[in-house]
Amino acid sequence: MPGGRFREVYYWDSYFTMLGLAESGHWDKVADMVANFAHEIDTYGHIPNGNRSYYLSRSQPPFFALMVELLAQHEGDAALKQYLPQMQKEYAYWMDGVENLQAGQQEKRVVKLQDGTLLNRYWDDRDTPRPESWVEDIATAKSNPNRPATEIYRDLRSAAASGWDFSSRWMDNPQQLNTLRTTSIVPVDLNSLMFKMEKILARASKAAGDNAMANQYETLANARQKGIEKYLWNDQQGWYADYDLKSHKVRNQLTAAALFPLYVNAAAKDRANKMATATKTHLLQPGGLNTTSVKSGQQWDAPNGWAPLQWVATEGLQNYGQKEVAMDISWHFLTNVQHTYDREKKLGGKI
Repeated sequence: MPGGRFREVYYWDSYFTMLGLAESGHWDKVADMVANFAHEIDTYGHIPNGNRSYYLSRSQPPFFALMVELLAQHEGDAALKQYLPQMQKEYAYWMDGVENLQAGQQEKRVVKLQDGTLLNRYWDDRDTPRPESWVEDIATAKSNPNRPATEIYRDLRSAAASGWDFSSRWMDNPQQLNTLRTTSIVPVDLNSLMFKMEKILARASKAAGDNAMANQYETLANARQKGIEKYLWNDQQGWYADYDLKSHKVRNQLTAAALFPLYVNAAAKDRANKMATATKTHLLQPGGLNTTSVKSGQQWDAPNGWAPLQWVATEGLQNYGQKEVAMDISWHFLTNVQHTYDREKKLGGKI
């Protein structure tokens, strides 16, 4: 559990806790956490946003396959084979409805573009105010009478599923939360994680002796990588970005999510080099990596920096030999953490 006012487990946060446990040699705890999440998949068909009943209608950034891959560093292929069924179930959850999709259509978490490219988006099965933020959501919906309230509720919930609740990434007007439209945006970080899931599924299938299935997952991963390069790269700006289903164009905004293709080794080498330049120029600050360059008042925007995004950026940049920028991010952020602790005697969730 994160602690403080958060008295439940959260999905994607847990992966970064597991990295720390593994580094500290607590592999038994890593194994227990993987087993708990596998149980949630077996019970609910997916890993909920958090372990509360009101979180069951959505998930969060899909890190389960990476959790299994982490455990496999200690247990070998046995971990991959043991949790292959649950990884397949989670993949089926994210791809639910794909069989009936026509070009240009979306169904739940799946998007099929005009050329047949399959990508994913964040989605919540409900379109009501979130129980944990009931009053706030009703107020947000009422503040924009030009949109159906149910549409706003769904987009608020889907933004919560992204982990980035809230951010100018999802909004037409960064100063107005009621303009968010999460479900019409194809996120670069989510599709990078889906690519990684497909690669790990291929590896696990091969470990289990099913080469035909391994080849299928490799084919899916290769197709998604091409989709990322085609639709989630802004050639004019020189960085990865989200795709807008309404304008049918890649968006212009640079965010820390743009480092995810590097983190999962899905980026082309020349584009990774351009990302290093863009990161250093637009996102790197004295205190670490900015989440975005937009000051909206939302927590997943400037000037805030989040530890998981620092990790993704530094690991991703190092994957492509960009150690100088990676180390700049690390030292800037760690210095910020130290100064914040010296001043306030606490470690913040965001700084």
